[in-house]
Amino acid sequence: MRNITTAIALIALAACGGDGTDAPQPVADATPAPAPEVVTPKIVFPDGPVGESARRGLAILEATRDSLPNHIGNDLRCTSCHLDQGTRPNAMPWTGIQARFPQYNTRAAAVFRIEERINGCIERSMNGTALPLDDPAMRDMVAYFAVLSRGVAIGDAVPGQGVPKPAMAVGDTSHGATVWLEQCARCHAPDGSGSELGPPVWGDRSYNIGAGMARLRTAAGFIKHNMPFDMPGTLSDADALDVAAYVVSRPRPDFSRKAADWPKGDPPLDVAYPTTAGRREGEGR
Repeated sequence: MRNITTAIALIALAACGGDGTDAPQPVADATPAPAPEVVTPKIVFPDGPVGESARRGLAILEATRDSLPNHIGNDLRCTSCHLDQGTRPNAMPWTGIQARFPQYNTRAAAVFRIEERINGCIERSMNGTALPLDDPAMRDMVAYFAVLSRGVAIGDAVPGQGVPKPAMAVGDTSHGATVWLEQCARCHAPDGSGSELGPPVWGDRSYNIGAGMARLRTAAGFIKHNMPFDMPGTLSDADALDVAAYVVSRPRPDFSRKAADWPKGDPPLDVAYPTTAGRREGEGR
């Protein structure tokens, strides 16, 4: 299991028509720009059983494969994408998340409990198998989310919620490969397989094609605001989009149920695979 609370979380196949077997060779790092300060909230655990459960939940989220070895199929952990223990703005924070459930999920066209949303991440981002909804580990993770949601009213928006996404565009994978080697490979390895400093972002040990990070706009927004990990926010919009296009073009595991996604025919424009329902004219975003 990788031992850093980071990641890029990105996506599938080969740049510039390649087959994904030959990664470019590293080049010298560019001169880094000053990194902007990232301010994250302080976590306050309550006393008693709820606080104890929440602490166990955080431990699972930070060491997911070690905690759930029969359910996790790759070398990521939940905090690979939900940075700073799930509190960093613009990095899909869990702050206030319990106040947003039950929630309609367009990908499934169903109303989800928070436990079902967690299982979606386990199956896709962690390339694993779902937990029983009443599993003790599930209860502990939900307890941690409850701690991060204290003081947030039902339905309230939280500043920095989700990840800001760029307008739909087509990235330059060739230039993205260059940015990757200059800015990303030192943590995630030239071939995307990960290292002690960062998790794999493509290949067999990364998230599968059904994950949100396998979508260009999600990946580009995450990279723009959170990467490189030691200099977040220093990439230009164009560089973030290009490196996202490169990463999402690389090979990764399949997701067997992907064709059933967005059954109402409203997939996002950057979804990385066709669906059975297809896309109805004017739908998707």
